[in-house]
Amino acid sequence: MDYRKSVAPSTTITRNLDLMTKGTGNIYETVIIVSRRANQIAVEIKQELNKKLEEFASFSDNLEEVFENREQIEISKFYEKLPKATLIALQELEEGKIFYRNPEKTARQK
Repeated sequence: MDYRKSVAPSTTITRNLDLMTKGTGNIYETVIIVSRRANQIAVEIKQELNKKLEEFASFSDNLEEVFENREQIEISKFYEKLPKATLIALQELEEGKIFYRNPEKTARQK
């Protein structure tokens, strides 16, 4: 997913708990779902950032040579300004883009 185009707010906002628990009926279950999705998003963003920063990695062990690469700094600043993974996950939950299931509930129903 392209997180650069996310419409998630970059700061925290007040959420309606009734809307948050609409699918699960339990706020704690909703928090677990959002936290797991946030972890997935954070890993994806970190992998993407590391992949882009590998291009600038120098493999020499010379401590005297320190280069300031303007492109590397701009990439890092861009990723710092992205909304946090938790806010992106909450936005996805509100938009109904997160698929989740509880194996314990389905096992009880059988």
